[in-house]
Amino acid sequence: MSAMLPDWLTHRARGLPRVTAIAAGRRRGLSYAALYEYAVRQAHGLAAVGVGPGERVAAIAGTSSDFVIAMHATTLVDAIFVPLNVRLTAHELAEQLRNAEPAVVLCDLHCEALAVEAAALAGLSKPFRMPLETEEEKAQIVEAHDSESCHSIVYTSGTAGHAKGVVLTYGNFWASASASALNLGLDPSDRWLACLPLNHVGGLSIPIRSAIYGTTVELHSRFEPDAVNRAVRSGDVTLLSVVPTMLRRMLNADDLSFGSSLRAVLVGGGPVAPGLLERATERGLPVVQTYGLTEACSQVTTLAPSEAMSHLGSAGRALLSAEVRVDASVGEAGEILIRGPAVTTGYFRNPEATKAAFSDGWLQTGDIGFFDKDAFLTVLDRRDDVIISGGENVYPAEVEAALLAYPGIEAAAVVGVSDDEWGQRVVAAVVSHLPVELDRVEPLLRSRLAGYKIPVGIERFDALPTTSSGKVQRRFVRQQMAKRLAKLPSKQ
Repeated sequence: MSAMLPDWLTHRARGLPRVTAIAAGRRRGLSYAALYEYAVRQAHGLAAVGVGPGERVAAIAGTSSDFVIAMHATTLVDAIFVPLNVRLTAHELAEQLRNAEPAVVLCDLHCEALAVEAAALAGLSKPFRMPLETEEEKAQIVEAHDSESCHSIVYTSGTAGHAKGVVLTYGNFWASASASALNLGLDPSDRWLACLPLNHVGGLSIPIRSAIYGTTVELHSRFEPDAVNRAVRSGDVTLLSVVPTMLRRMLNADDLSFGSSLRAVLVGGGPVAPGLLERATERGLPVVQTYGLTEACSQVTTLAPSEAMSHLGSAGRALLSAEVRVDASVGEAGEILIRGPAVTTGYFRNPEATKAAFSDGWLQTGDIGFFDKDAFLTVLDRRDDVIISGGENVYPAEVEAALLAYPGIEAAAVVGVSDDEWGQRVVAAVVSHLPVELDRVEPLLRSRLAGYKIPVGIERFDALPTTSSGKVQRRFVRQQMAKRLAKLPSKQ
């Protein structure tokens, strides 16, 4: 049933006007009152260029206070926010702009050339640089939203094809924020460090949750491990969200402990190697693995801090924002299915994709995992990434975890390449500052993995292709490995 929700920023500006809403390191930040004032100015600016209720406002910009202000300004005129990935090409962005058909495109100075080119390719007017303001009061400022109304459209990374615009409602974000608070607890002095890109749902959800909670978000314009480590050790940051690659880079940046101010470090974006979790815990980081996706406003399952070490490798139990089931018996691997108040209503202007994604009300995530007897979920991999070699299923994340235990290997991506005899062969791409030879790595792998899971080839890369959120794009690794290993002899 539809319900009205107060505008979160408006509510906090009235009730907690002096509380810091946005901070950047130790510099003085914006209070909720100041953030609201800036958002109202930009809302009038949006209205002045013709943005009305229900229309889309696209943003091609990096992480900044202006980005967050633009998001809140969009809600104040009851329009829909569309954050776009600045790592895409102009042609890729144009495809998404043609789908969204925004009334206006916003950009920052750094991304202006990209935004101008993308908008031109999409047949749209020239973008406006943020902040977009006017001296006139043009907007009808709204103070409440229907829970079923669209708050934002977030495009998936498109790792399996063309990107799809995920429709996320006010009710979706409210349910997700509520469930996260019930799991992690809520402290009025919380300060959530946001170093994930805000065009990704894992980053975007942080300023939204903080506004709902009335707490502080610390914005970092980009992820820099030294800067994040300093912020964590400052004693102010209480919550942090990262992906496994970020966590590894934080640990590799120095050998110091991290102090005790952090309540939780949420690690998501894919399976996490147990060895990485153990390293983080030894250094004083209270890591909790989480599993989520764009279609559910980020978190779906998350470990409680008290359960982190007793269920190492698990992504926790289902939060109250989503029901989760696995299309298999307990202990057996199957596709993860979800439904509930945090789950999207579908994909924007894509009824075919929406129909294909849902079955009897359950969203088919395409992720593979299993439940243990206590309903803790372990995520194995993406369905499309599972390697079938000689009739056996090989989950890349398991092999990657074993590779990362080898000294010198900093990153790994395991994929399957076509093979006439076995169907697919298991191969690995690694990033290492030391020479890596299969003959030397194989004894370690055989001590941890069945023979059919051992890569038949290992290739060194300077870097692995990743999405803006730090996830390895295995389809690109697969293409590159197929070329490098075209003459590799088949073996099992």
